[in-house]
Amino acid sequence: MGADQVEVLFIGGRSGVGKSTVALEVCAQLEAAGIGHVQLEGDFLGQVFPAPAGDPDRSRIVLDNLAAVWRNFAALGYRRLVYTNTVSVLYADELARALHAPVRIVRVLLTASDEVANGRLATRELGSGLDVHVARSARAAAWLDRDAPADAVRIATDGRSVVDVATDVVAATGWSAP
Repeated sequence: MGADQVEVLFIGGRSGVGKSTVALEVCAQLEAAGIGHVQLEGDFLGQVFPAPAGDPDRSRIVLDNLAAVWRNFAALGYRRLVYTNTVSVLYADELARALHAPVRIVRVLLTASDEVANGRLATRELGSGLDVHVARSARAAAWLDRDAPADAVRIATDGRSVVDVATDVVAATGWSAP
């Protein structure tokens, strides 16, 4: 990796697939291996209401916030990013451009059956939004299955431990200790 090269692991997948949980374990494994990195939950970069004028899908504010936050991390010497968002594997090229550096992209698409994803959502969504999240998750699963690029590494999460899934994700990066 060159001095200015950035490597980004984009972890995508439907709601309830385990993106955030797997990312936490990925980061724990990277830390144990002495591999410097930054973790960002992409959803947090655009969580505003109402949507900014002229940005109804909040994509512009996500890209602007990613660029601003990454600039601070890059100034401190970080060159690896673990980024989670449902559809990040679909928009990885656009997200990578926001980093304003040469980027090596690794796309990982986590998958789960409807039954498993819905069960996980039922334990997480305790308010009135469960039905909305279940429907949105099913739509995202179909979209991701259909449109994820061929270079996206698909990793099933059904019936597997978080440690095992994260180990497969880390292996997909090819990152090694400094």
